[in-house]
Amino acid sequence: MAATAKAQKGRDDSKPKKARPHSRPDPLRAYRQKRDFSQTPEPAEGGQSSAAGLQYVIQKHWASRLHYDLRLELQGTMKSWAVPKGPSYDPADKRMAVQVEDHPISYNTFEGEIPLRQYGAGQVIVWDKGWWEPVGDAEKGYRQGKLKFVLHGHKLQGRWALVRMQGRRSDKQPAWLLVKEHDEFARPASEFSVVDALPDSVSALPPAAAPRTPGMVQADRGALPPVAAKASPLPERLKPQLATLADAPPAEPAQWLWELKFDGYRLLARIDKGSVRLFTRNGNDWTDRMPGLAADLARLPIESAWLDGEVLMFDSQGRPDFQALQNAFDGPSTRGLVYYLFDLPYAQGKDLRQLSVVDRREMLRALVGRSESSAIRFSEAFEARAEDLVASACRLGFEGVIGKRKTAPYASQRTADWIKLKCHHRQEFVIGGFTDPQGTRVGLGSLLLGVHTDNGALRYVGNVGTGFTDRSLAGLHRKLSRLACGRNPFSNAGATPKNAHWVQPRLLAEVSFAEWTQQGKIRHSVFHGLRDDKPATAVVRERARRLPPAQDAPAAGQQPGPLKVTHPERVVDPATGVKKLDVVRYYARVAPLLMEYVKDRPVALLRAPDGVEGQRFFQKHLDTGSMDGIEELDPALHEGHPPLLAIASPQGLLAGAQMNVIEYHSWNARKDRILRPDRMTFDLDPGDQVPWEQVQEAAQLVRVLLQELGLAAFLKTSGGKGLHVITPIKRLHDWETVKGFSRALVQHLASTLPQRFVAKSGPRNRVGKIFVDYLRNGFGATTACAWTARARPGMGISVPVAWSELDSLTSGAHWTIRTVEQRLAIGNSPWSGYAKAATSITGAMKKLGFRPARPHDARQ
Repeated sequence: MAATAKAQKGRDDSKPKKARPHSRPDPLRAYRQKRDFSQTPEPAEGGQSSAAGLQYVIQKHWASRLHYDLRLELQGTMKSWAVPKGPSYDPADKRMAVQVEDHPISYNTFEGEIPLRQYGAGQVIVWDKGWWEPVGDAEKGYRQGKLKFVLHGHKLQGRWALVRMQGRRSDKQPAWLLVKEHDEFARPASEFSVVDALPDSVSALPPAAAPRTPGMVQADRGALPPVAAKASPLPERLKPQLATLADAPPAEPAQWLWELKFDGYRLLARIDKGSVRLFTRNGNDWTDRMPGLAADLARLPIESAWLDGEVLMFDSQGRPDFQALQNAFDGPSTRGLVYYLFDLPYAQGKDLRQLSVVDRREMLRALVGRSESSAIRFSEAFEARAEDLVASACRLGFEGVIGKRKTAPYASQRTADWIKLKCHHRQEFVIGGFTDPQGTRVGLGSLLLGVHTDNGALRYVGNVGTGFTDRSLAGLHRKLSRLACGRNPFSNAGATPKNAHWVQPRLLAEVSFAEWTQQGKIRHSVFHGLRDDKPATAVVRERARRLPPAQDAPAAGQQPGPLKVTHPERVVDPATGVKKLDVVRYYARVAPLLMEYVKDRPVALLRAPDGVEGQRFFQKHLDTGSMDGIEELDPALHEGHPPLLAIASPQGLLAGAQMNVIEYHSWNARKDRILRPDRMTFDLDPGDQVPWEQVQEAAQLVRVLLQELGLAAFLKTSGGKGLHVITPIKRLHDWETVKGFSRALVQHLASTLPQRFVAKSGPRNRVGKIFVDYLRNGFGATTACAWTARARPGMGISVPVAWSELDSLTSGAHWTIRTVEQRLAIGNSPWSGYAKAATSITGAMKKLGFRPARPHDARQ
């Protein structure tokens, strides 16, 4: 019977079948099969090709491992590759790129959280976006496993290649290599890492320039991580940020970018739904004086913005000509003006002022790249020694260079985050009078110049008699004659020339000069033109400042002040290349978070003067000297010993890092009730041969036991091998009771699950097992606090986490000083309920059957 059926089946199969219509395989089938769209916010399908070109995106994806998803539009979908280390501008770096399922074009804009237990669970941001151009036949290159292309993104530019490694093309996830080709954008990895320098989302940026103009939107290089921009209505007025005159380049050149100092007028442009208004730095509305420029700005592809830049005019040699600019404003037309843009404080309903200079410039470059007007230009930055740039600028006829601290926000005032280095002395002066011409000269002989003192008096500082033309002399004479007065306006009238003609001190002269004399006069002065973009009362002597040798990166929230860092380039961790300055910057970044866990608590400082591989020691007392932000506590808190230490302010974290402190450990009690701990700490310390999965399981078991006893449990990575479970408690019991109870709890675990736990310390006792260290709960004991770095190779960080994140952790050092920014960028608060979770342990002790000894002095 079975044989007959089999034979019959064979005969049926041999019959010719009717041809079926050809159906193209669904390219998104694998994508949809892996996702439950009732749970994940990812798009199921959709999205269209753009007429501007083939779309490209890289999404930064914190899944079980951080990686970068490269997507190129091809054949109606986004061909996708997971790049674990991300792209590199170094052609020598061949980055693994594992091909994954095609994604819909609509996925290009996806940002958000993929929920737990969903495919690819974790945070996703749009790290870069733009357009790509195939080099040759894209489909052929894709089939043959050698796809070459040009990228036009906000962060990635130039020629790249995807090369499929040897293996079967039918592999579900073929391995490719992503390689940067040699071109003008290539850079050695030792100089620049694009994934480290530009870590954040570009979703708020305007679209990158289309491929029709290659290289138009090259990203600024060397940025520290930005702060998220906030929504804000467009202000009616905006004061510009002003630069401070410096007498020398800064001591930390890698923290600065440099632009040419243009010889023009500062100009801010306000764009609001096609309406453009142009303002001088003093807030004067000059829109009517530059109608052509206003019209060009109105055609920019942006609805609302404040733009900051300099308007100037070039001479026949292509050099800025301030006199020509002045003549243009004095004449009937301002045609020929060029507007160089260098900052973007507001855009598209967002206040960008708290972003770094580099991130604001990145957005501005993309916007200017889409302008069709030759009058609107982007002020390029240069990467070279400041001294060489100043020399080059002077040879080219520019005024000097402007330096901007890469991490600096935009501040509507004069700050030391923007500095100017000039080719020669040059500034504005108030005109208080003039002398008669001599010989064949007409109009006037020289202008008498002054500046205001601190008390507002106008002080005479010399004159200028060169740099004029016959036209400028005649124009100046007419203007000054209308301001004639019979009184000398200078406070030091005895120093002024005799037989001068006095005028009301309203006009400003732009003058260059060789030097200031000891008597406060200028020498070898040259007139460049009049200025009317600032009030005369604002003109003072411009004095060069010497910048401090080094400054910290500012932290959000509670900000530490400036700190001089000695030996900032000293390597602390040879395994990662982390330097001393990196440690200082890290503590500046996390100071507001870390302070929450050390405030009002005695601390111990782990110092590593020779780095993590050298000698390390704890410091619990100040011994000699002092440290800013670190205070000595009342000696009565620990009688018979030197005073304990506490971190009084965020500055203390930085002062400690300057003194080679790597780790901050804190007590389980606060200084106001030192004999009553307010938390219990359980340090899960795995022995040799214990797999990580058992450490995760052990943490869950500790949590379950604590919950059964009616106690809360909070989790954090240790920054080392294990995990920490923290239980907040009410301050009702002494140290001996709390320590005894925590010991009893660990002994209960060890007796219940002897194959997993051990209640005795020491390496021999915990081979293949986990010692839950309760000794942290004794008087004087400390534990590495939340957000401290660890003095171990790799520089792990102790990070608070939610219990729902436990399964995604890869080790106790899941985050390191190099990668913790990934965590900080998410900005969640896994311990948000900690403050209200404290309970008495009295009930828990009864449930466990623990009877404390008779109370006595816990310090004995």
